[in-house]
Amino acid sequence: MKNNWTNKSFNELNNKELYDIIKVRSKVFQIEQNCLYLDLDDIDTYCFHLFLKSELDSSVVSYCRIIPPNIRYPEVSIGRVLTIPSKRKKGLAREMMEIAIAFVQKTWPQQNIQISAQVYLEEFYQSFQFQTISDVYLEDNVIE
Repeated sequence: MKNNWTNKSFNELNNKELYDIIKVRSKVFQIEQNCLYLDLDDIDTYCFHLFLKSELDSSVVSYCRIIPPNIRYPEVSIGRVLTIPSKRKKGLAREMMEIAIAFVQKTWPQQNIQISAQVYLEEFYQSFQFQTISDVYLEDNVIE
């Protein structure tokens, strides 16, 4: 079964979609991972937001943002990658990354993609041909 992913620029998001994205990011990155940081970093307004909604209640169950070049890094970046706990291990993150990478290749064909990822996800990102280019660092005390 093919999932019905949505990819919108910030200005294309409606109020409900934006609210649901902020809500799920808070649940995963701040509550689940116990990280106190300002998630709303002024980068979202430049991004494309790729997400999948639940068929049951339309809540966001998987999400990432695609950051154009020269906003966070000289390269395009994919960040805030998440899937809610009840939907993990079902291939959604892989499907989402494939869609995000294809979008980047179509939109910015000459651009590389740079990500910043937690070390426990290194194998997952390497499966997409990402290479580790820095030493391991601990960000917001997230181990897994």
